[in-house]
Order: sequence, then C-alpha cells, then structure tokens
Amino acid sequence: MADYFLRRILIMVPTFLGITLVTFVVINLAPGGPIERMLADIRFGAAMSGTGEGGLGGITHEGVTEDIIEELRRQFGFDKPLLERYGIWLVNLARLDFGTSFVHDEPAIAVIISKFPVSLQFGVASFVLTYLICIPLGVLKAVGDGTQVDTASSVLVFIGYAVSPLMLGILLIVLFGGGTFLDWFPIAGSSSDFYELMSPWEKAADRLHHAVLPLFCYLVGNFATLTLLMKNAYLEELGKAYVVTARAKGLTERQVRYGHALRNALIPIVTGLGSFLGIFFVGNLFIEQIFSLDGMGLLFYNSLLARDYPVLLGVLTLVSITLMLGNLLSDFLYVVVDPRIDFAG
Repeated sequence: MADYFLRRILIMVPTFLGITLVTFVVINLAPGGPIERMLADIRFGAAMSGTGEGGLGGITHEGVTEDIIEELRRQFGFDKPLLERYGIWLVNLARLDFGTSFVHDEPAIAVIISKFPVSLQFGVASFVLTYLICIPLGVLKAVGDGTQVDTASSVLVFIGYAVSPLMLGILLIVLFGGGTFLDWFPIAGSSSDFYELMSPWEKAADRLHHAVLPLFCYLVGNFATLTLLMKNAYLEELGKAYVVTARAKGLTERQVRYGHALRNALIPIVTGLGSFLGIFFVGNLFIEQIFSLDGMGLLFYNSLLARDYPVLLGVLTLVSITLMLGNLLSDFLYVVVDPRIDFAG
C-alpha cells in the first residue's frame, strides 16, 4: 500500500510540470497581453492630450517608439524566450513566489490569500451543509423509493439543479432582499459597514446574516449530484446478498438498513471528502457579482480580463495542486473506510 501512494506522489511531479507548462504557454501566447493593453492606454492618453510628433516620452501620432516597447518588455520579463521564462517561474515557484501582480502591484500570492476569507467562509459552509442535508435526503429517498416523498423531492432537487445561479440569485434578491416583497437579508457584501466595531458574537451573526442568500445559491446546485449518488448507492447495497442474509439471521430492519447497508453505501460518499481541499478556491463569478462578494471567482475573472499573468498562474497552480492532493486523499480515505481495497494489486 505504501508503494502505491509513493508511486502516486512521484507521478504527481511530471503531472504538475505538464499542467503548469501548458498553462504557462497558453496564457503567455494568448493575444492582448499586458504590454498590448498598456500600449493601448498610452496611445489613448497621447491622443486625448494631443501629444504630437516629437512629444514627451517618445510618443508620436503613429504610436509608441520601439525604445518604449523594449523597455516594457524588459519590465514585464518578456524579453526572454518562453521556455526560459517558464524555467525562471518554476525556480521562483519553489519559494512560493508567483511574481508581482501587474494590476495590484503587490505579490500575487498576497493578492490570492486576501481573497481566502470569503472563499473559505462559503466553501466550508456549503461543503458541510451539502453533506449534512444530502446524505439523509438520499437515504430517505432510497427507503421510500417510488413514493410521493421520493417523487416530490426529486422534482425539487432537479429544479434547483436546472436553475442557474444567476437567475436564482436575482430571484432571491427580489423575494427576500427588499427587491419587491420581503426585506429580510442584505444583498451586498459579506459584512456590515460597522463590522469592526462589533463584538465577536455580533460579527458572527452579521456574517451569517449576509451569507444566507449567496450560500443558498452555492448549495442548490450541489444537491442533485450528491443526493442521487447517495440514493443509488444505498439502493444498490439494499439489494445485495449480505442484506438478505442479515434479514434471514433475524436482524431487525433498522439494524439491516442502518447498521450494515448504510455503512457500505457511504463509501463512495466518504471518499469524495478528498475534494474538501478545494474549498480554499471555491468561487462562482455570477454569485459574487450579484452579491458583491470579493472572492476567488471575481479575482480570477478580473485577472483574466486584465491579463494579470502572475495572479492567473498562481490561482491555476494552486488549484492544480489541491486537485492532485485531493485525489490522493480520496484514495487514502477509500482504504480507511473499506480495508478490503488493495491498490497494490
């Protein structure tokens, strides 16, 4: 077993290099990079100020001199070959140095970390609530398979899955955010204006109050997959021979269902816990824009528009690492839950 996990860890190295190389090349070869954007701003500023031939800074009516362009290339590090820049980036990465953000003019890692509180708040809450709600609901649907409860819950789950977060957010604001009907919850930000002056309990209550509507949007889309996975896994276990044997031995239906079948049905659910590492980077652009949340989704989108390469590469790199570690953790949890599994074979 140890050999298997050692091999998985060793395989992660070339996988990581492949992911980062492709990402680095695609991002750097995409048109409309930071230099092009800055040159466009310079030309626009020169046109607006009426700077003519021989004007300040070497700016002419035709554009920008080659000296300025070369200086910008050196400033952004684009004067070196692409693969050489990738090698420099890897060396810096070993020190957790993703470079300086072109937009924020501060270390990219600091910019990314500054968005963690919002992502962590909604990531942890949605992760925990999804499992706490979907597992009992899946069991209920499996036990009452084909009943009105099963049918009604399936309709609600699939409606929630089909509705986009954008439309759901707008609907919640109209209904509960003072849009037309009820004014129960705030619709913008993750805290109130006087948050820093509140006591710890008041801060917790304030954040919870602001989180209700966006958290509901985060949750609804996750319900269908996990609920149906739990239901199908439980139904499959209830139909196996060991369940029939347990009943034949005189065990009560409660013991059979919740003492034997439920434990085995939880195996595919529990192994999915490895994905909890992704809660640091949870983000939904539509939800964050609607509710004015400064999280990872909005950061990635704005960095993409601004061609902020250090931040983009930093986010994608950290996401890749967490996905690989999450998959490794899922395999480990699978063995913990079901010791019969032997990856060595």
